[in-house]
Amino acid sequence: MKKSATEDSQIFREAVRDVSPLAPPNRVEPYRNPPPPHPAKREADERAVLEELARLTFDGDDLEFEDDGMFLRPGLPRDILRKLRRTHWVIKDTLDLHGLTGDEAVAETAVFLAGCKRAGVRCVRIVHGKGLRSPGREPVLKRRIRKLLTRRDEVLAFVEPRSIHGGSGAVVVLLEA
Repeated sequence: MKKSATEDSQIFREAVRDVSPLAPPNRVEPYRNPPPPHPAKREADERAVLEELARLTFDGDDLEFEDDGMFLRPGLPRDILRKLRRTHWVIKDTLDLHGLTGDEAVAETAVFLAGCKRAGVRCVRIVHGKGLRSPGREPVLKRRIRKLLTRRDEVLAFVEPRSIHGGSGAVVVLLEA
């Protein structure tokens, strides 16, 4: 004995005639998306860069930087300088400072080094130029950038590269991993 679809629907309606809807749940439904994640580490790095720049600008240290074209953090083997000059480590990133003032170049370099540290970059090249268009044809950026590099904790060593990598107008920097 087969029942038709209309009979089935009548039976269902008879069965649910006295049913009432459930009460709404006792909770607040979210009405907006959660805020995006907060980049606390990046902001801390940027604050550290600004503090370092302020210290470099106002520390009153105007001693001349002896420019022999290389620097090695104390306690490291001198073999690092030879390897760095021969590009033993692959240069992963380059910063070109041509056309910037001294203060702009220092700020750009500090931000660049902080970004390289975050990204885990080990070896970089900073092109500061030879100073041929500076007043008195003196390399202003060269001295300031190399002085900054000697004060940065993440800089292990730097050398003046061979001419194919910039010569006296650049510096190849080894950063701590």
